[in-house]
Amino acid sequence: MKAFLKNHHQSPRKTRLVADLIKGKPVARALAELDLTIKKSSAPLAKLIKSAVANAKHNDQVREEDLYIKNITVDKGNVVKRFQPRARGRAFPIRHRLSHIEVVLEAKAKPVVSAKPAK
Repeated sequence: MKAFLKNHHQSPRKTRLVADLIKGKPVARALAELDLTIKKSSAPLAKLIKSAVANAKHNDQVREEDLYIKNITVDKGNVVKRFQPRARGRAFPIRHRLSHIEVVLEAKAKPVVSAKPAK
C-alpha cells in the first residue's frame, strides 16, 4: 500500500524533519501530529497519507485502524535554477530544490491464537 508525491516544492532536508516525526506510527496518530505541526510540508504529507489509506481500503480491503506507516522516504527531486540580479551587473544562482516523497503503509499482523490440544 503505497502513495507517491512527486515534485513537492520544498527541499528534502526540510521535508525529512516532518517525515521523521511520523515514521512507524499508526495512521490516526500520524495525521493528528501532522495537524498540529507548524511546517509547510505537514499539509502535503497529511494529504499523501490519506491517499495511501484510500489506496489500502480500495485495493486491499484493509481497515484504517489496522494501518501504520511502515516507511516514509523523502528523496531529492529536480532542481529549478533561477538567477538573482546583484550589484555591478552580476547574477547569483538560486536553486529551488524539489522533493519526491513515498509513503508505505502496512496492516498490523493479527496475533495467531493456537488451539490447545484436546485432553
